[in-house]
This record gives sequence, structure tokens and C-alpha cells, in this order.
Amino acid sequence: MAASFIPPKRILMGPGPSDVPQRILDAMARPTIGHLDPAFVDLMEQIKSMLRMAFQTENALTFPVSAPGSAGMEMCFVNLVEPGDKVIVCRNGVFGGRMLENVKRTGGVPMIVDDAWGAPVDSNKVRDAFKANPDAKILAFVHAETSTGAQSDAATLAKIAQEFGALTIMDCVTSLGGTPVYLDKWGIDAAYSGSQKCLSCTPGLSPVSFSEKAIARIKARTTLVQSWFLDLNLVLGYWQSAGKRTYHHTAPINPMYGLHEALVILEEEGLENAWARHRAMHEKLKAGLEGMGLKYVVDAPARLPQLNSIYVPEGVDEAAIRARLLTEFNLEIGAGLGDMAGKIWRIGLMGYSAKQENVDYCLKALRACLPGGPA
Repeated sequence: MAASFIPPKRILMGPGPSDVPQRILDAMARPTIGHLDPAFVDLMEQIKSMLRMAFQTENALTFPVSAPGSAGMEMCFVNLVEPGDKVIVCRNGVFGGRMLENVKRTGGVPMIVDDAWGAPVDSNKVRDAFKANPDAKILAFVHAETSTGAQSDAATLAKIAQEFGALTIMDCVTSLGGTPVYLDKWGIDAAYSGSQKCLSCTPGLSPVSFSEKAIARIKARTTLVQSWFLDLNLVLGYWQSAGKRTYHHTAPINPMYGLHEALVILEEEGLENAWARHRAMHEKLKAGLEGMGLKYVVDAPARLPQLNSIYVPEGVDEAAIRARLLTEFNLEIGAGLGDMAGKIWRIGLMGYSAKQENVDYCLKALRACLPGGPA
């Protein structure tokens, strides 16, 4: 006979999801109402307003896609890239590579700017790519590369794109709510994130934001958007001003309660205070890790405070250490991806997980599990 699933209680310090505070879980347990109920429509408007605060933008078209961050990424590309469009894609980790896959699948022509994993995007290479391809219509880059913990200079990259009349698509999945993101100040045209990182909500929603220039490009398309579900021309009817919504899909109502509560919590703390907390916890974790002789993958100037990538010491079975952390300490940290598989650990300090007791517990557990630690 089937039984209810009771998950183990973990401390989540990997690359996502992060720990979800009970307050958000409680919000998600509230009564389900219809997705066109006037009360839910009001909730949607509140979420849009608070997301504009998180993204630091006045973009009217700012909302959560009813799917995880990968769908937010795909929404940006399928709407803004038409067959034959040249797109300069910056690849310095796994998620830049996923941007490239999206360009290919939309029929765009990718111009790839490669940088070493663990390094930020080189703005000089981007400028050279535009000089060689002045007709490129879009620059796509990852602000916070989750696979390595490297943060790129979004302001400089966006400025270069603007000089050449190109739009920008920015992945800020791991940066939103944890490190400064300024869509309007930087001039970002399309951005996507995830609910489960520094916002500390459950996975399954992807906050996105589109500038007026991006919307104009979408409305001027001469070809159909290849995805019906992600076609903004259709989604706009669901997320436009209250009282005029048309049915497009049934939104994930209870997860939206959770995202709303997460944004209320962020607003209560204050955005700049949240950024400062992530930085302070990173400094404490860094001191402990380096005190154990562990070395960071990313040089300090480009290092993400909320995603700490460290090299696995020589001769250490990285998977065995992670398994022991999970089984003995109920602590999850992340493994390397792609070129970094088997070589690094990724320790997350995101959202609710970015607190002193987690830093102390993680350092204590690592000391116990690494060779030479206490028995």
C-alpha cells in the first residue's frame, strides 16, 4: 500500500535549491483559489511590483514564468531570436553553453566568445566579436555562472551591446537577490532568474523581465515564435493589467503564494541588506575554507559570494566526501559540472541558507570528513 513521502531534513548548501524558510512553506499551504479569481489577480500584480524591486527595473513586463529557470531562458531566446539572426554568445561555463543551444534551436547564427571556466567574460573579446559582426542583433551572457562561481561585468557588457545597437539577454539565475542586479541602470533588455536560489523559494518559477525595446522587437517579428506556451504575444494577455486578463494557462497558484512571501521577506530585509548579508557570510566561509588549505577556483575580483567553488584536494574522492556529508551530516554541497566534474565542490550561500550557523556547520562537517580531520 502506498504511503506518504516524508523527505529527510537537509541543510542545502549546494548550487540550488537553497533552504526554504517555514514561513514560505506555510504560505504555500494556504487554500488554493482559481487562477482568474480577483484575489489571485491582485496577488499577480503584487508579485510583478516586488519583482521589479528585485530586478531594479521599471519594466512593465516583469513576471514569473510558470516553469523553472530553464523555461525563463528559453522564453527570452524563442521570443527575441528569429532564424538567421546573429547572436553573440558568451560561454565561460555550463550555462553559457545552454544559451548557445537555445540560439541554435531558434535558428539563430551564434558567434561564440569563449573564456576559461572560472574566469569572467572578457569584455575585450566581446567588443572584438561585435567589430567582426556589427550586424549582430543580440548579446547573450551569464551574469553569475553557477557552474563555476564566476561573476561577469554586466554593466560593461551591456554598454558594448548598446554601442552596436544590439539587445542583451542576461542570465541572473544565481545573482538575483544575492548580489547587485540593476537592469535599468545597466540597460539589460531581457533577463531571467529562478525562484530557488537567493530568493529561497521552492523550484518551479522563473522571474523574467523585458524592456520596451525587447517588446518592440518581439512585436515586429516576421516569423512565429516556435513555442506556443512561451510566446510572449500570447502570454501578455494573461499578465497584462488587472481586470483585462485572458486565459492562457493555469498558473501554479500555491507556488506563486510562496514566491510572493519570498519577495515580502526580501522587501522586509531590504535588497541592499540582503546583498550585504550574502557578502558577509561569504567572507566568513572563505576564511574557514582557506584556513583548511582549500583553494578557490575563481579569482577574488570575479568571485560570487553566494556560490563558492573550491578545488578538491589532490587524492581526495570528492564524491565520497559529498556522500558522507549527506548521510552523516544531512548537508548537501554540489559537485562540479562539465569540464569541472570531479575537480571541484560548489558550496552555496543563497537566500535563507546564507547565515552564520550554516557557515559554522559546513566548516565543521568538512573538517570532520576531509583526511586528517577528527575521527
